Amino acid sequence: MDLVWRLAPCTAEDIRSKLGQPLRESTVRTVLHRLEKKGLVSHTTENRTFVYSAVEARGHVAAQAVQRIVDWFCHGSMEELLTGMVDSAVLDRKELQRLAAKIANKKEGGKSC
Repeated sequence: MDLVWRLAPCTAEDIRSKLGQPLRESTVRTVLHRLEKKGLVSHTTENRTFVYSAVEARGHVAAQAVQRIVDWFCHGSMEELLTGMVDSAVLDRKELQRLAAKIANKKEGGKSC
């Protein structure tokens, strides 16, 4: 998905050429087809070549993934996730305070960063 977000619109060959490991184009096409079945990418056709783009923005997909993690591991409690991240030093208190300020600003109608 990272390459689709960065390169879109892109072909399977575009993605294959940017991978750090050699994969056949058919393998990349299979992965793209699976991502399309999941609703993450869509394609158009140009001269019989599929051209892919992401359906959702990276931030939206990330938020959905985090919500699934919160639901699975934290019984739906975002507070439990965030305090666990602070306790595990994944997120320090200063960064958490900066994020809280950004959230407060966004709720007040401020511009998102």
